[in-house]
Amino acid sequence: MAGEWIHKIFSGKDRDFKEKALEIFGQQYQDNPVYHAYVNAIGIDPSSVQTPDKIPFLPISFFKTHEIKCGDYIAEAVFESSGTTQSAPSRHFVKDLTVYHESLIRGFENRFGNPADWCIIGLLPSYLERSSSSLVYMVNKLINCGKHPMSGFYLNEYEKLSETLKELEKGNQKTILIGVTFALLDFAEKYAKPLRHTLIMETGGMKGRKEELTRNAVHNILKTAFGKITIHSEYGMTELLSQAYSGGDGIFNCPPWMKILIRNEDDPFEVKLPANNTSVSGAINIIDLANIHSCSFIATDDVGKLNPDGSFEVIGRIDGSDLRGCSLMSV
Repeated sequence: MAGEWIHKIFSGKDRDFKEKALEIFGQQYQDNPVYHAYVNAIGIDPSSVQTPDKIPFLPISFFKTHEIKCGDYIAEAVFESSGTTQSAPSRHFVKDLTVYHESLIRGFENRFGNPADWCIIGLLPSYLERSSSSLVYMVNKLINCGKHPMSGFYLNEYEKLSETLKELEKGNQKTILIGVTFALLDFAEKYAKPLRHTLIMETGGMKGRKEELTRNAVHNILKTAFGKITIHSEYGMTELLSQAYSGGDGIFNCPPWMKILIRNEDDPFEVKLPANNTSVSGAINIIDLANIHSCSFIATDDVGKLNPDGSFEVIGRIDGSDLRGCSLMSV
């Protein structure tokens, strides 16, 4: 079963996305009782849904209050968001980690090539303390794929990390330092040095540890500290099994099995499509076909801008929504 879905989701051409999305919508309407009830509650006739923009998007808050599953199964993993002290965490019940692994590795290869070519270093304090963190799981999977002897996680050992990067730079080793924002800023403040072979990727996340900064301000600080290099970003969340990446300037691109749509903040059922080569702004909806066993159609609490070429930017959060561990910055 897993192999069948992996082939269906990850093979084929981009123009097949509509067909796949509509097929998965029909399947999830039948098999996911929470999604089924939601679609009925908002008065949508599934037979009237003929294009992806007409598919109902489940509010992301349902992952805090319900088990979002297609069918009854024992999950291989349960990812939990960091949440805040004021809110319950989201939980994603992952039936088959094979699907997640396929999405992660294919998405990484699309953007960065073979993970085996990289030394992967995770600077993820606070996240390492939670065994259910999808971010820690993601970085650990990339580390295991590459098996570089100097790959690994760092909690607060900034001096040791500095020495490791120095040695990797000396050996011209391609390295990815992926970290939460507050930790990268702490490290930059204490151990600034030019990095020529190291790609820095921030995942967001100030966690109230520092004064809130815009993404542009954070990137400028990191560029100054590490030699005017491009600062990459990762856009992912507990409720997704796919990631989008930015190669600089906060402009993200999705893998072929993931799409961003923009909904009207004042009318959650109205999707705004780019027209006449212009961008549209509003709240972010996500189609993630890899979420085959949970829900592939999610209405997030993020606000963003969708460009005509399918790339997108994250502008901030909907007023009144819970702050999330990896989404605490505005542009």
